[in-house]
Parts: sequence; structure tokens; C-alpha cells
Amino acid sequence: MCIPESHVFTKKQLTSILERCIGKTLSEVDEKRILAKGKRNKGYAGAVIEQSVLKYPRDNARRPDLVVDNVETELKTTGIIPSKDANIPYEAKEPVSITAVQPETIRFEEFEKSAFWEKTAHMLFVYYFYSHKVSSPAEYGDFLIKGYQFTEFTGPDKERLKNDWTIVRDFICAIHKKYPDDPSSQYPRISSELNREKLTVIDTAPKWPNRPRFRFKRRFVSALVNEHFGKQYDRLPGTYSSFADIDAKCRELTRDYGGKTVSELFEILGIEKKQQPSKQDSERVIVRMFGGQARRLGDVEIFTKFSVVGKSIVLTKKGARTEDMKFAPVDFDELQDPDISFEDSAFRANFSESQILCIVFEEPSQAAPYKSNRFIGFKRISFSDEFIDTEVKATWDAVRALLQNHELRFVPQLRKDGSERHNPNKELRGAPNLPKSSEYTVFFRGTGQNSDPKNKSVCIDGVSMYPQNIWIKGSYMAKLLGEIPLL
Repeated sequence: MCIPESHVFTKKQLTSILERCIGKTLSEVDEKRILAKGKRNKGYAGAVIEQSVLKYPRDNARRPDLVVDNVETELKTTGIIPSKDANIPYEAKEPVSITAVQPETIRFEEFEKSAFWEKTAHMLFVYYFYSHKVSSPAEYGDFLIKGYQFTEFTGPDKERLKNDWTIVRDFICAIHKKYPDDPSSQYPRISSELNREKLTVIDTAPKWPNRPRFRFKRRFVSALVNEHFGKQYDRLPGTYSSFADIDAKCRELTRDYGGKTVSELFEILGIEKKQQPSKQDSERVIVRMFGGQARRLGDVEIFTKFSVVGKSIVLTKKGARTEDMKFAPVDFDELQDPDISFEDSAFRANFSESQILCIVFEEPSQAAPYKSNRFIGFKRISFSDEFIDTEVKATWDAVRALLQNHELRFVPQLRKDGSERHNPNKELRGAPNLPKSSEYTVFFRGTGQNSDPKNKSVCIDGVSMYPQNIWIKGSYMAKLLGEIPLL
């Protein structure tokens, strides 16, 4: 396919151009005054890079954007935000859209010659810092350009992309074979049946009847971003190209370590002794079982790129479990941003992308210390579209309404006689009127070391509060875990 001369560069030319942009705001490099034109559009940052920085005209052609040293290269201008995780600097603001899923033609493609690989084999990411929500195109101008990255997917990452793409291609082929007279009637299943449990680093969105596109998952992009900015992830021995590979390893680990107590696992795995091991050590146990050295799954390359979250589950002899599960930090900036829909939100992605790898222990008795619990296996769980579109969205809608209508309030905790309760430091007890577990399956709960007002580091509409996390009601998790067999 012929690419206009204005899109042709050497890598040296692009490096020189982009180096001069680092540390500047989008408005400072916007020579064409893109931000002063038109209506609000989240594609404005990309338009500034294309038209004002690289100086080629707006172009919606389906081919890759650039030719760099005679190699077709896709340009992606991507927003990054501060991470809620103190161990990593940034998160991707959103997934990265790649190209349309074409059910009519993808079944005739091979990966190496596919439209998807044409767009992903060679990429140039330009990162800008999305520092605040915007209400006009001009406000994009405040955002700093933080860096750029030439990316060629090789080795394990290429195999992961190939595996995911092949899953989609083969699923569509099966649809056409089974429903030759009306395959389009089954196209809605492409996203609903594959995204949740099959696809590791890409997904497809939006849902049919809107024609879906391949996207890099938000957490996969976040890993690429943080690797670029210097994050050193722990890399596990072995090859993991799919969730099936992780499941197979979990079964192997259960055969090797099943029945061992927490204390015995510490000894066998060479984890330094602690007087009282606790549930906070569970992620470290998982990583060490897999052959890694990190303390958290979030510091392991494969778990990060596959959006795998680690949790410890303790069952009684009867299998019951009722503890609420702490999930992801709350991003109030996103919740207050009117331009972000639920479908495109990180709030939703926390559930739609995440796979929860549960290390399951059984307690010998309710009074037994954690170190006496015995390892019985793993469960990998994901959340259904029905749960996301009902329970998760209900919480999203409730919080958005509170914030948009300026109805957020601090609610004092009262005694039975109606008097206010105070902590020993005389701090008034209470909490903001965010979704509670008494009303919602997915709810908010604050996290603070103690009741010192200094720990209330979040302030929304004049309401000070502890940093908030998304939680999932224990009764729901118990039911879900009961339906899923051990790996």
C-alpha cells in the first residue's frame, strides 16, 4: 500500500523531533493550533502529534501511520496517569485501540500477514501525562509530553499477541462453520465469550452490534509504559503464552505442595522466617512457587501483563468463607470525568480484565494461627459480563450521580440514642455516603492506618476521607468460589 511522502521518516529524524518535545506541553508544540479547533475529543493529543509535531495531514487510512527506515510503523499517542500503586510510577489511562475485527475476512488470514499484525509488528508510542480531567480541547494543552518508545514485539510478547489473535480468528471460523446461513447472528459472542477467560493481553470492544476492534488491554499497556520508564519486573522461568499455561503450572504446584502448611511452605521455598505469617504473605508464596523472587504479583512481568491479581482464600473444614475482598484503588478523577463512559472506564476494566488467582488454604480450626493453614490448591476466577453490567455498573452509576450532583456528604456514626460517636483522639467517627456493603455487592471502603485526620488524604467536594478501595461482598465471593473447581 502506498504511503504519502509526508509519512516517511528515518528513525534518526523522529528521534530528533520527539526529543525536542519531551517536557513540553501539548499547547507548546501545537503549531497548527489543533487544540483551538472543534469540539471536545479525546483524540486531540494524537492529532497534535500527527499534525503539529510530525506535520502530516489528518489521515484515516487503515494502513500503518508511518514508514520508519523503510518499515511500516503504527503511531499511538497514549495518555498515562499516576499509579495508585506506590511500586510503579504510571498506569495507562485507557486501552490502546489497534484495528477493526473483521469477521468476514479474518478467517482467511494467517497471523504474520494479518491486518492486526500489520499494525502491531512495529509501533511508536508517544506518552503524554494526563494530569487532570478536561472540559474543553484547550485544556489538553496543559498535558506534558513525557516520552516516546519504538516497540517491536518479539519473543514471548509476540507469542502472546499471536495466541490471542488466533483464539479470536478460530472462534469466528467455528461460528461460520456451525452457522453457515447466518454467522452474523453469533457475532455478539466474540467479545462476551472470549474477553473474560481466554484473551490475555488483548481484548475486543465495543460489543456487537457496534463492530468491535482489537485493543491492547490497559494493564498490558501499563506494563509497557513502566518498562519504558525503568521498572524492572521479575521474570519467571518458563514460557507463558496463555492462561492455559498458568493453569497447568498451578496444577503442577498443587501436586508438589498440596497439604503443606504455611510454615512448611516458608521453609521449602526459602522465604525468610516471620514470627507470625499472615495473609499479606500469600502473594509472595505464589511468586516463589512459580520460581520468582518478587514479593507481589504486581512486580512480576507475566502476571502484570496478563492482568492477574493474587488473593489468599482461607476455607473452613466445611468450605465456608464470608470475608469481603479488597480489590482495586478508587480513581475519583475518572469518576468525575464526564467524557469517560462505563464501557471505556478503568473502573470497569478492573473487573473485565482481571483474573484473580486465588491460593486456597484450609484452616484446621477457627482459632488456629495462619501459619497452620494447609495449602490445598488454586482457583482462577473472572467476573461475568452479567455481574459487571449489573453489580459493578450499579456502583459506578451511584458514585457518578453523587459526584455530578454534588451530593457527597460525611455521615457521622451515631449511637442508639442519636449522639455522635468519637474516636479516642476525639475525631468524629463516620464515613462518606459512598456505596456501602449493606446496599451494594461492589462497594467502597476507606483504608487508613489509624483515625488520625492526617491520614484522610483524599478530599472531594470538601469531604475529606481516607484513600478508598473497591471491595466485593464476601457472600458473593463465597458463592462464586463455590462454583469454581480447584485447578
